Amino acid sequence: MPVTVLLVDDEPLVRAGLRAVLEAQPDIEVVGEAADGAAVIPLVRQLRPDVVAMDVRMPLMDGIEATRAVLRTVPEPPRILVVTTFENDEYVYEALRAGADGFLLKRARPAEIVHAVRLVAEGESLLFPTSVRRLAAEYGDRGRDRGGNRAARVVLERARLTGREEEVLRLMARGLSNAEIAARLVVGAETVKSHVSALLAKLGARDRTQAVIVAYESGFVAPG
Repeated sequence: MPVTVLLVDDEPLVRAGLRAVLEAQPDIEVVGEAADGAAVIPLVRQLRPDVVAMDVRMPLMDGIEATRAVLRTVPEPPRILVVTTFENDEYVYEALRAGADGFLLKRARPAEIVHAVRLVAEGESLLFPTSVRRLAAEYGDRGRDRGGNRAARVVLERARLTGREEEVLRLMARGLSNAEIAARLVVGAETVKSHVSALLAKLGARDRTQAVIVAYESGFVAPG
């Protein structure tokens, strides 16, 4: 089955470019388009895409609010890939904190766009871990004024991760896939998958990106 994608961007040329790149792949299908985040929820419910590629800045409802709305109201929501002009952007970090699974630069090469969609759909690796670390270093401390860091510390303390789960979380934060973590810890891939599932459940995180943000914001992993 192909990975199905919904494109959400207020610029028609951006949507057309993404569609052309993605539909050239035999395992990816673009099932719909929207020009604003306000149209996302009905389209997600109707089309049931695997991935929503969504601009972070739009006039009526931006990608941050649209991400929150989808995750709050849609059962079994799709993966959300934020599309942005600027990599080091607080809007991007807030979208990740809101529940987006990764981000993609509009200037990315076709191969990078395809890779990002596939990786987010699979959900077994962190997309652009170095950039996520940089965003956490730049904007994570600002959450302290809003209780963000304090809340992250409480989440981590209440999770009571085992020693092995802590090891896995640290390696996830470095961007390692399940297979790479298994090789590093000399355990089976299924064992790593079980550890990842357990720590996500304990942290109340929907995916690796959210777990890694908690790890950074709580101070469990240094973002530098």
